[in-house]
Amino acid sequence: MSTDDFDDDAIKIQLRKRLEQLTLEHRDLDEVIEQLALGTTVDILKLQRLKKRKLGIKDEIRIINQKLLPDIIA
Repeated sequence: MSTDDFDDDAIKIQLRKRLEQLTLEHRDLDEVIEQLALGTTVDILKLQRLKKRKLGIKDEIRIINQKLLPDIIA
């Protein structure tokens, strides 16, 4: 096993940890957004910011997944 293999493994471990963090944050934001939307008074600006953050997290999750599971062209 070469040094590059260890580096690749370390990078994959970091990416998986980040992916787990992002997935949890995405789920939490989903719950917060749902609760805000159900409230009697809705802070539209706050709701929009949370939704924008959630979309950013979704994009980052997609990028990490692509790095971990690259497309294989058959």
